[in-house]
Amino acid sequence: MPIPTTNATQELPAVNQILASVGQAPVTTLDQTNPDVAIAYDTLTQVSKEVQAEGWTFNQEFEIDQAVDSNKEIEIPNNVLQIDLSDSYAGDKDVVRRTKPGETKQKLYDRYNHTYTIGDTTADTFKVDITYFYDWVDLPIPIQDYIVARAAAIVSTRIVGDGAQHQYLSTREMLARANAM
Repeated sequence: MPIPTTNATQELPAVNQILASVGQAPVTTLDQTNPDVAIAYDTLTQVSKEVQAEGWTFNQEFEIDQAVDSNKEIEIPNNVLQIDLSDSYAGDKDVVRRTKPGETKQKLYDRYNHTYTIGDTTADTFKVDITYFYDWVDLPIPIQDYIVARAAAIVSTRIVGDGAQHQYLSTREMLARANAM
């Protein structure tokens, strides 16, 4: 059964590139019952998250106004990989992501003051630095190419285990990274 993804038509060529890199035939759907497709797709999504978490010019924003809620807490949007208070707002705070007990949404937690309350009585917003996670279709082409090359090298190890093939794909990955940079 095909997996439901928001970008299946755009991700399918990437999965097929990964499969071709390890000598597998292309597929017409992202069918999770095919183990090779499942490995290729899972690796693609994991590598995409890892690469984007590095923080690139396309997905990092600095000094963004982030609103505090009525409890003076900052809720973290789902598409955020990393978030921190901007240097000008950090002061005596050392924040990390945490899920408040009994809730499902992640919020900033101040480890220095041991509280989810980030705001003070006057501030409605704080400046934060954010690294966003973008869907496949919103990634720049050189980043997509790098992600595919890196995923192909990983899938080669998982499916084939051929050292020479892995070396070739690793070299391709390094070239794609250099191009992305």
